[in-house]
Amino acid sequence: MIEVNKAVPAGELQQLTSDGIQVHQASELFAKGTSVVFAVPGAFTPTCSAAHLPGFVVNFDEFNAKGVDRVVCVAVNDAFVMDAWGKSANAENLMMLADGDGSYHKALGLSMETGGFGGIRSQRYAMVIKDGIVSQLFVEQPKQFEVSTAENVLANL
Repeated sequence: MIEVNKAVPAGELQQLTSDGIQVHQASELFAKGTSVVFAVPGAFTPTCSAAHLPGFVVNFDEFNAKGVDRVVCVAVNDAFVMDAWGKSANAENLMMLADGDGSYHKALGLSMETGGFGGIRSQRYAMVIKDGIVSQLFVEQPKQFEVSTAENVLANL
């Protein structure tokens, strides 16, 4: 699993933009500035939609006030689903990124096999990345939602 004080791994994440699918190289995207990245097991799922994503949407300005350059939501879904979910949640200030095949989360060591639920998914977590280095990591225990909340990340910035 990725650890604090380690560089984020290389890998691709996709985003649907007005120009189509944009592919981001994670090591480049997170190379400069401060990013808060949070991951969910799936877009439109109950805890993710009712609590996890909304917390970051509501607290976006507080993250900016604390020097965060970008807030990123990522899931093992496709870019079309992530875009639709972001629009439905008024998450226009967040980057909604897709890890369609789960390969980036495998590289992070934060993937999980969910079988019939959807196969490979991301564990629920949040991390703070400063200039390409993970400065904080909040990984949830299975079926928990405590340490990766927007409020907890803000309290620890």
